[in-house]
Amino acid sequence: MISPDIQEYNQSQAFGDTAICETLAKVIDTNLKSATCKVWHRHPVWFMDGNPIVGYSKQKAGIHLMFWSGQSFDEPLLAASGSFKAAGITYDSLEKVDQKILVNWLMKGEAIQWDYKNIVKRKGVLERLK
Repeated sequence: MISPDIQEYNQSQAFGDTAICETLAKVIDTNLKSATCKVWHRHPVWFMDGNPIVGYSKQKAGIHLMFWSGQSFDEPLLAASGSFKAAGITYDSLEKVDQKILVNWLMKGEAIQWDYKNIVKRKGVLERLK
């Protein structure tokens, strides 16, 4: 179930961005059944066993969808993000959200995980979980 803080986040966006956020939240929540979700560092994130899997945030160019382990998915539409294993895509309109592709990425997110939960304890070293 999508948490009230995520629903509030989605509703606080501009009209077109609200539709993108609500669609992403619905598809993510429907397909990551064992995940929990909350607003974390000011944007919606879904976790499995305390490990962040996927989230989205408002950027200047649109709504940025990020997978914490996305660089390991071998998906050309996902661009590397940051200095670890994250990758994402930015949507500037609802029509660009391909739900079939998104579901595929979510399945990869569930199957391929790097241990972000313990990154501080391991002093910045990521270990593969799945």
